[in-house]
Amino acid sequence: MTNNLQLRLPLQRLEDLVSTVGQAVRGKEEAIRLCLVGLLAGGHILLEDVPGTGKTTLARALAKALGLDFQRIQFTSDLLPSDVLGVSIWDNQESTFRFTRGPVFHNILLADELNRTSPRTQSALLEAMSEKSISVDGERHELPQPFFVIATQNPMEFEGTYPLPESQLDRFMLRLSLGHPEREIAKEVLQGRGLSDPVDAVQPCITGAELDELIQAVAEVHYDDDLLDYLLDLIEETRRHPHLALGASTRAALGLHRATQANALINNRDFVTPDDIKSLFIPCIAHRVLPSPAYEGGMHGTTGALENILSEVEVPQ
Repeated sequence: MTNNLQLRLPLQRLEDLVSTVGQAVRGKEEAIRLCLVGLLAGGHILLEDVPGTGKTTLARALAKALGLDFQRIQFTSDLLPSDVLGVSIWDNQESTFRFTRGPVFHNILLADELNRTSPRTQSALLEAMSEKSISVDGERHELPQPFFVIATQNPMEFEGTYPLPESQLDRFMLRLSLGHPEREIAKEVLQGRGLSDPVDAVQPCITGAELDELIQAVAEVHYDDDLLDYLLDLIEETRRHPHLALGASTRAALGLHRATQANALINNRDFVTPDDIKSLFIPCIAHRVLPSPAYEGGMHGTTGALENILSEVEVPQ
């Protein structure tokens, strides 16, 4: 950041982190950066992809490089909210209930196949994501900070799933898709990887204090008024576009605003540019809007409408 020498070392370590995690998840540097955007901006990530594309490896490698606690929950139809949050258990010796923490009490939580669990259990996790705390038996318990959820779902499977409603999708700051690696990268992986776990080679790249410093610095990234107007023009256009039945919410605008600040910081700037907004508009907004019934195409149709909005709304000079 040009006007804060104290942040230069932590920012350099973020670059080292992207490189280190990139050795475990080859060819996915952009996805790694977007995960860092979500983390620094205080949001959460929804990874939509088919099995075997490296979602779990990405989450584990990211947690290890950040020096944060990691936990994975495999969501199933019989999983209860208490299996995620924790439960109060009677202590005979003390004659009182004691709270036993669930797996949600970790810095980075991989919520694997979130759409396979019941809406009740989904809501329990999504409330924790929003509040950064949970309430069990009338007692509030603060979650560790930072608290960052990477949720996954397979867009190709529908049987035995509980699709996340729009109100819950709106809780995710960004939606990403890793996709399959390019042929050359896939070949390198096959040639260079034996039975060892690629995450084993990942080492912590940043201290907790440095990470906290960067998270705090996101709010200080400058936003010109004309860029705020540009962001709002894009958001409002989603509500008027003929191919969209549901436009972006105020929460979506706040998420895009915060994400662009984090993106500027990661790119060593203390100010937001139009490119920050344009590059994050679709990852931040596509899962929060709905195509109109007359406009078929699902996710790709929605993306097409958003690309159309980006091309039509005037960019400030």
